[in-house]
Amino acid sequence: MSAVVETKRVTVPEIRAHKNAKPVVCLTCYHAHTAKLLDNHVDLMLVGDSLGMVMHGMESTLGVTLDMMILHGNAVMRGSKHALVVVDLPFGSYEESPQVAFRSAARVIQETGCTAVKMEGGERIAETIRYLTLRGIPVMGHIGLTPQMIQIFGGFKTQGRTEAEWPAIEADAKAVAEAGAFAVVLEGMAEPLAAKITREIAIPTIGIGASAECDGQILVMEDMLGLNPSPPKFVRQYANMGPDIEAAVKAYAADVRARNFPGKENVYTMKRVG
Repeated sequence: MSAVVETKRVTVPEIRAHKNAKPVVCLTCYHAHTAKLLDNHVDLMLVGDSLGMVMHGMESTLGVTLDMMILHGNAVMRGSKHALVVVDLPFGSYEESPQVAFRSAARVIQETGCTAVKMEGGERIAETIRYLTLRGIPVMGHIGLTPQMIQIFGGFKTQGRTEAEWPAIEADAKAVAEAGAFAVVLEGMAEPLAAKITREIAIPTIGIGASAECDGQILVMEDMLGLNPSPPKFVRQYANMGPDIEAAVKAYAADVRARNFPGKENVYTMKRVG
Protein backbone atom coordinates (compact mmCIF):
# COMPACT_ATOMS: atom_id res chain seq x y z
CA MET A 1 0.00 0.00 0.00
CA SER A 2 1.43 3.36 -0.99
CA ALA A 3 1.51 6.13 1.59
CA VAL A 4 -0.51 9.27 0.90
CA VAL A 5 1.51 12.41 1.61
CA GLU A 6 -0.73 15.31 2.59
CA THR A 7 0.58 18.75 1.66
CA LYS A 8 0.36 21.21 4.54
CA ARG A 9 -0.67 24.73 3.61
CA VAL A 10 1.40 27.65 4.91
CA THR A 11 -0.22 29.28 7.94
CA VAL A 12 -0.56 32.86 9.15
CA PRO A 13 1.83 32.31 12.11
CA GLU A 14 4.41 30.92 9.67
CA ILE A 15 4.19 34.06 7.54
CA ARG A 16 4.43 36.24 10.64
CA ALA A 17 7.57 34.32 11.70
CA HIS A 18 9.38 35.56 8.57
CA LYS A 19 9.87 38.92 10.30
CA ASN A 20 13.62 39.70 10.29
CA ALA A 21 14.25 36.22 8.95
CA LYS A 22 13.91 34.44 5.61
CA PRO A 23 12.17 36.73 3.06
CA VAL A 24 8.55 35.98 2.19
CA VAL A 25 8.12 34.99 -1.48
CA CYS A 26 4.81 36.29 -2.85
CA LEU A 27 3.16 36.61 -6.25
CA THR A 28 -0.30 37.52 -7.44
CA CYS A 29 -2.31 34.71 -9.00
CA TYR A 30 -5.73 34.58 -10.64
CA HIS A 31 -6.09 31.13 -12.27
CA ALA A 32 -5.98 27.46 -11.28
CA HIS A 33 -3.31 26.40 -13.77
CA THR A 34 -0.85 29.13 -12.81
CA ALA A 35 -1.57 28.51 -9.11
CA LYS A 36 -0.40 24.94 -9.64
CA LEU A 37 2.83 26.18 -11.25
CA LEU A 38 3.53 28.69 -8.46
CA ASP A 39 2.56 26.51 -5.54
CA ASN A 40 5.90 24.80 -4.81
CA HIS A 41 7.91 28.00 -5.07
CA VAL A 42 6.04 30.75 -3.18
CA ASP A 43 4.97 31.21 0.42
CA LEU A 44 1.93 33.33 -0.37
CA MET A 45 -0.35 33.87 -3.37
CA LEU A 46 -2.43 37.03 -3.50
CA VAL A 47 -5.64 37.02 -5.50
CA GLY A 48 -5.37 40.76 -6.02
CA ASP A 49 -8.05 43.11 -7.29
CA SER A 50 -5.38 43.93 -9.88
CA LEU A 51 -7.16 41.15 -11.78
CA GLY A 52 -9.54 43.87 -12.96
CA MET A 53 -6.71 45.39 -14.98
CA VAL A 54 -4.69 42.24 -15.72
CA MET A 55 -7.52 39.84 -16.58
CA HIS A 56 -10.46 42.06 -17.50
CA GLY A 57 -8.86 45.06 -19.22
CA MET A 58 -10.11 47.68 -16.74
CA GLU A 59 -8.27 50.99 -16.38
CA SER A 60 -8.17 50.66 -12.59
CA THR A 61 -9.22 48.27 -9.83
CA LEU A 62 -12.31 50.28 -8.92
CA GLY A 63 -14.72 48.25 -11.06
CA VAL A 64 -13.86 44.92 -9.46
CA THR A 65 -16.71 43.25 -7.54
CA LEU A 66 -16.80 40.83 -4.64
CA ASP A 67 -18.23 38.17 -6.95
CA MET A 68 -15.22 38.55 -9.25
CA MET A 69 -12.82 38.13 -6.34
CA ILE A 70 -14.63 35.01 -5.17
CA LEU A 71 -14.63 33.53 -8.68
CA HIS A 72 -10.86 33.93 -9.07
CA GLY A 73 -10.22 33.00 -5.43
CA ASN A 74 -11.93 29.67 -6.01
CA ALA A 75 -9.78 29.05 -9.09
CA VAL A 76 -6.53 29.70 -7.20
CA MET A 77 -7.59 27.52 -4.28
CA ARG A 78 -8.40 24.66 -6.64
CA GLY A 79 -4.94 24.92 -8.20
CA SER A 80 -2.91 25.19 -4.99
CA LYS A 81 -2.22 23.00 -1.97
CA HIS A 82 0.79 24.59 -0.26
CA ALA A 83 0.89 28.40 -0.43
CA LEU A 84 -1.17 30.59 1.86
CA VAL A 85 -3.85 32.26 -0.27
CA VAL A 86 -4.99 35.82 0.46
CA VAL A 87 -7.92 37.42 -1.40
CA ASP A 88 -8.34 41.19 -1.77
CA LEU A 89 -11.52 42.85 -0.57
CA PRO A 90 -12.46 45.11 -3.50
CA PHE A 91 -13.46 48.77 -3.43
CA GLY A 92 -16.84 49.31 -1.78
CA SER A 93 -16.94 45.98 0.07
CA TYR A 94 -15.44 47.06 3.41
CA GLU A 95 -15.16 50.85 3.79
CA GLU A 96 -18.68 51.50 5.08
CA SER A 97 -18.25 49.83 8.48
CA PRO A 98 -16.49 46.98 10.29
CA GLN A 99 -19.74 45.03 10.15
CA VAL A 100 -20.00 45.34 6.36
CA ALA A 101 -16.34 44.39 6.06
CA PHE A 102 -16.90 41.32 8.21
CA ARG A 103 -19.79 40.14 6.06
CA SER A 104 -17.72 40.60 2.90
CA ALA A 105 -14.66 38.88 4.36
CA ALA A 106 -16.69 36.01 5.83
CA ARG A 107 -18.29 35.39 2.45
CA VAL A 108 -14.88 35.33 0.73
CA ILE A 109 -13.45 32.84 3.22
CA GLN A 110 -16.56 30.63 3.32
CA GLU A 111 -16.99 30.48 -0.46
CA THR A 112 -13.33 30.13 -1.48
CA GLY A 113 -11.67 28.40 1.47
CA CYS A 114 -8.82 30.94 1.43
CA THR A 115 -6.99 31.78 4.65
CA ALA A 116 -7.03 35.57 4.77
CA VAL A 117 -8.18 38.81 3.16
CA LYS A 118 -6.32 42.00 2.30
CA MET A 119 -7.57 45.55 2.75
CA GLU A 120 -6.11 48.88 1.69
CA GLY A 121 -5.64 51.70 4.17
CA GLY A 122 -3.96 52.56 7.43
CA GLU A 123 -5.39 54.46 10.39
CA ARG A 124 -8.77 54.84 8.67
CA ILE A 125 -9.37 51.07 8.64
CA ALA A 126 -7.52 50.07 11.84
CA GLU A 127 -10.81 49.61 13.68
CA THR A 128 -12.03 47.33 10.89
CA ILE A 129 -8.85 45.21 10.97
CA ARG A 130 -9.22 44.80 14.72
CA TYR A 131 -12.92 43.88 14.35
CA LEU A 132 -12.15 41.17 11.78
CA THR A 133 -9.13 39.65 13.51
CA LEU A 134 -11.00 39.40 16.82
CA ARG A 135 -13.66 37.39 14.96
CA GLY A 136 -11.27 34.92 13.38
CA ILE A 137 -10.48 36.51 10.01
CA PRO A 138 -6.77 37.06 9.35
CA VAL A 139 -6.03 40.38 7.62
CA MET A 140 -3.12 41.55 5.51
CA GLY A 141 -2.76 45.32 5.38
CA HIS A 142 -1.77 47.51 2.43
CA ILE A 143 -0.42 51.06 2.75
CA GLY A 144 1.52 53.60 0.70
CA LEU A 145 0.26 53.65 -2.88
CA THR A 146 -3.21 52.14 -2.51
CA PRO A 147 -4.75 51.67 -5.98
CA GLN A 148 -8.32 51.97 -4.68
CA MET A 149 -7.48 55.59 -3.78
CA ILE A 150 -6.03 56.67 -7.13
CA GLN A 151 -8.85 59.17 -7.64
CA ILE A 152 -7.58 60.95 -4.53
CA PHE A 153 -3.88 60.55 -5.41
CA GLY A 154 -4.44 61.66 -9.00
CA GLY A 155 -2.80 58.54 -10.41
CA PHE A 156 -0.26 55.88 -9.53
CA LYS A 157 2.30 58.04 -7.74
CA THR A 158 5.15 57.09 -5.40
CA GLN A 159 4.34 57.87 -1.78
CA GLY A 160 6.77 59.36 0.75
CA ARG A 161 9.01 61.23 -1.68
CA THR A 162 9.45 64.04 0.86
CA GLU A 163 10.10 63.56 4.56
CA ALA A 164 7.10 65.77 5.30
CA GLU A 165 4.90 62.87 4.08
CA TRP A 166 6.57 60.27 6.28
CA PRO A 167 4.79 60.75 9.66
CA ALA A 168 1.32 60.01 8.24
CA ILE A 169 2.52 56.89 6.41
CA GLU A 170 4.45 55.68 9.47
CA ALA A 171 1.30 56.19 11.55
CA ASP A 172 -0.62 54.08 9.04
CA ALA A 173 1.91 51.25 9.34
CA LYS A 174 1.83 51.29 13.14
CA ALA A 175 -1.98 51.42 13.20
CA VAL A 176 -2.27 48.38 10.90
CA ALA A 177 0.26 46.39 12.93
CA GLU A 178 -1.29 47.28 16.28
CA ALA A 179 -4.78 46.45 15.01
CA GLY A 180 -3.74 42.83 14.42
CA ALA A 181 -2.76 42.52 10.74
CA PHE A 182 -0.32 39.62 10.25
CA ALA A 183 1.62 41.40 7.46
CA VAL A 184 1.42 44.60 5.44
CA VAL A 185 2.09 45.41 1.80
CA LEU A 186 4.16 48.55 1.22
CA GLU A 187 3.46 49.67 -2.34
CA GLY A 188 5.02 52.45 -4.40
CA MET A 189 6.91 53.83 -1.42
CA ALA A 190 10.18 55.75 -1.23
CA GLU A 191 12.91 53.29 -0.27
CA PRO A 192 14.22 55.05 2.89
CA LEU A 193 10.70 55.27 4.29
CA ALA A 194 9.88 51.61 3.53
CA ALA A 195 13.14 50.54 5.18
CA LYS A 196 12.36 52.66 8.27
CA ILE A 197 8.85 51.23 8.57
CA THR A 198 10.23 47.69 8.24
CA ARG A 199 12.52 48.36 11.20
CA GLU A 200 9.79 49.99 13.28
CA ILE A 201 6.88 47.53 13.13
CA ALA A 202 6.63 43.98 14.46
CA ILE A 203 4.93 42.37 11.44
CA PRO A 204 6.45 41.44 8.08
CA THR A 205 6.47 44.10 5.38
CA ILE A 206 5.89 42.89 1.81
CA GLY A 207 7.35 45.34 -0.69
CA ILE A 208 6.20 46.15 -4.20
CA GLY A 209 8.14 49.07 -5.59
CA ALA A 210 9.53 49.67 -2.09
CA SER A 211 12.75 48.84 -0.22
CA ALA A 212 14.95 45.74 -0.58
CA GLU A 213 15.01 45.81 3.22
CA CYS A 214 11.36 44.73 3.37
CA ASP A 215 10.66 41.28 4.83
CA GLY A 216 9.46 39.99 1.46
CA GLN A 217 8.37 41.01 -2.01
CA ILE A 218 5.29 40.66 -4.16
CA LEU A 219 4.91 41.28 -7.88
CA VAL A 220 2.03 40.98 -10.30
CA MET A 221 2.80 37.66 -11.98
CA GLU A 222 1.97 38.92 -15.48
CA ASP A 223 4.40 41.84 -15.04
CA MET A 224 7.17 39.48 -13.91
CA LEU A 225 6.55 37.15 -16.89
CA GLY A 226 6.67 39.91 -19.50
CA LEU A 227 2.97 39.77 -20.40
CA ASN A 228 2.45 43.46 -19.67
CA PRO A 229 3.80 45.64 -22.51
CA SER A 230 4.15 48.60 -20.12
CA PRO A 231 5.16 47.23 -16.70
CA PRO A 232 5.95 49.53 -13.76
CA LYS A 233 9.56 50.77 -13.72
CA PHE A 234 10.42 48.80 -10.56
CA VAL A 235 9.48 45.40 -12.06
CA ARG A 236 12.27 42.96 -12.84
CA GLN A 237 11.11 40.73 -15.70
CA TYR A 238 12.15 37.09 -15.45
CA ALA A 239 10.68 36.09 -18.82
CA ASN A 240 9.41 37.71 -22.00
CA MET A 241 6.34 35.62 -22.68
CA GLY A 242 4.28 38.27 -24.47
CA PRO A 243 6.23 38.12 -27.76
CA ASP A 244 6.56 34.33 -27.42
CA ILE A 245 2.79 33.91 -27.15
CA GLU A 246 2.17 36.24 -30.08
CA ALA A 247 4.72 34.32 -32.19
CA ALA A 248 3.05 31.01 -31.31
CA VAL A 249 -0.38 32.36 -32.24
CA LYS A 250 1.02 33.73 -35.51
CA ALA A 251 2.48 30.29 -36.35
CA TYR A 252 -0.79 28.58 -35.46
CA ALA A 253 -2.79 30.98 -37.64
CA ALA A 254 -0.42 30.31 -40.56
CA ASP A 255 -0.89 26.54 -40.16
CA VAL A 256 -4.67 26.86 -40.11
CA ARG A 257 -4.72 29.07 -43.20
CA ALA A 258 -2.47 26.53 -44.96
CA ARG A 259 -4.80 23.71 -43.85
CA ASN A 260 -1.89 22.19 -41.95
CA PHE A 261 -4.22 20.58 -39.43
CA PRO A 262 -3.21 17.81 -36.97
CA GLY A 263 -2.80 14.35 -38.47
CA LYS A 264 -5.30 11.56 -37.99
CA GLU A 265 -3.34 10.16 -35.05
CA ASN A 266 -4.00 13.39 -33.11
CA VAL A 267 -7.70 13.73 -33.88
CA TYR A 268 -10.47 12.44 -31.66
CA THR A 269 -12.47 9.72 -33.46
CA MET A 270 -15.98 8.48 -32.87
CA LYS A 271 -16.54 4.75 -32.52
CA ARG A 272 -19.84 3.11 -33.39
CA VAL A 273 -21.37 1.34 -30.41
CA GLY A 274 -23.14 -2.01 -31.08
